[in-house]
Amino acid sequence: MQKLSYFMRSNIARLGLGIVALSIFSAVPASAANVEMRVLTANDTGAICPDKVTLTETPRPYREGGYTIDGSANLKAIAENMTIAATDDYSVTWVGKLKPKYSKCTATAGITRIGNEAYQGHSYLRLRFMNGKVYLILDMTGQADANDFTTVILQKSVRNGNPTWSWGGTD
Repeated sequence: MQKLSYFMRSNIARLGLGIVALSIFSAVPASAANVEMRVLTANDTGAICPDKVTLTETPRPYREGGYTIDGSANLKAIAENMTIAATDDYSVTWVGKLKPKYSKCTATAGITRIGNEAYQGHSYLRLRFMNGKVYLILDMTGQADANDFTTVILQKSVRNGNPTWSWGGTD
């Protein structure tokens, strides 16, 4: 009888430790991923354009039923006065004035890498450089979640001069 009690106590203790470990590790926030965007110039006029622009996206801790990704773009090296220019249910466009070094840049950019992985999908984040301005576009059009619903933009703003956003879907 004592062996059974010891066996049960030790397994209950292991189960308890497993639950504690699971709750600790599930609460650990996911790490931010750099989203690298390759800049493609529209012409060869000699205008200076950045080679790439790096944004940040961070998944929130998992919650049953859905997921959320928080993003931000520190564009202060290339632009100033970022504001929201247009928004609808599926997209948001921020615009800012290019700094003098890049003011003649005419180019576009799309996602080429997220973290350490090459990105091959639809570029839901895009940049346009034209007429002395930069446009950052977050577009969920055609982006499906695991249940074939369109992903949604949950938050969009400008904080400390930088575009910020949250988007998500169901799982």
